[in-house]
Amino acid sequence: MSKTIAVIPGDGIGPEIMNATIRVLDALDCGLSYEFVDAGMVALEKHGDLLPAATLETIARHKIALKGPLTTPIGGGFTSINVTLRRHFDLYANVRPAISFPGTKARFDNIDIITVRENTEGAYLSEGQTLSDDGEVATSIVRNTRKGSSRIVRYAFEMAVKKGRKKVTAVHKANIMKTSSGLFLNVAREIAKEYPQIEFNEMIVDNTCMQLVMKPEQFDVIVTTNLFGDILSDLCAGLVGGLGLAPGDNIGTEAAIFEAVHGSAPDIAGKGIANPCALLLAAADMLDHLGMVDKGNKLRQAIRDTMENDRDVVTPDIGGKGSTGSFGDAIVKRVKA
Repeated sequence: MSKTIAVIPGDGIGPEIMNATIRVLDALDCGLSYEFVDAGMVALEKHGDLLPAATLETIARHKIALKGPLTTPIGGGFTSINVTLRRHFDLYANVRPAISFPGTKARFDNIDIITVRENTEGAYLSEGQTLSDDGEVATSIVRNTRKGSSRIVRYAFEMAVKKGRKKVTAVHKANIMKTSSGLFLNVAREIAKEYPQIEFNEMIVDNTCMQLVMKPEQFDVIVTTNLFGDILSDLCAGLVGGLGLAPGDNIGTEAAIFEAVHGSAPDIAGKGIANPCALLLAAADMLDHLGMVDKGNKLRQAIRDTMENDRDVVTPDIGGKGSTGSFGDAIVKRVKA
């Protein structure tokens, strides 16, 4: 197939890990071509805008984007670029796989959990945020809708069926947040009945955190609301060695953006030691989304084999002595083999 995707190299270490990722994709012979666009601090300096209209138009035209980490300036009224992208394209499903890889010195070696997080509503809505005149009382609205809850839960079950997963856990706080979290839980129970082949259970969010740390092997697919999903997906990343191995997929009906979850790491930018795995794993998820599942699996296996057998070339964060380039080169060699 021949497909053009939008590519946002990003800030800080973004261009370095994107370069390694593009080289691997080319070695996989995916038939992809790339239209490079700017966002973040690079865009602000070049175009006077964190998220130029031309970038949004390019993503809309190609419907698929691969994105490096972006920096949103702190303060000054700047809105998070990631949140803006999710809202603009209604990317309602944030899919965060956490999979164990060899050689990471993580506490567990048998993790394979996918967190499916509602990405557009809940506690992260900017509406209703007020601070009293005396600065003593802060108020924020948590708004969940039946539509938002239904489509994220259905996405999780459909994904479980497609990927051969066995179990979906709905995570909530309906015992206390009886309306907002209660609506989500009730919708999850209703939709679960339509998928009798998938085991369904429900778990309160605080217990989920404890269970993830004590017995993570009991989880398969987790589906939850925006705030809980943000926290739990980072917790799951910690179980497998950190955000350097954490891809993030933002899926909507009209567009999808695949990204490294970690930040732009300006402290190591330009040093050539950034781990490209999060973005490579996001690229593998992108290939799955484009119907190139075999190539996505080949890429994941190449990462696994490199981390297991080529310890000298992997980056220092996972115990190697290599660089972004040497890590990328080793993966290129394996996908070409």
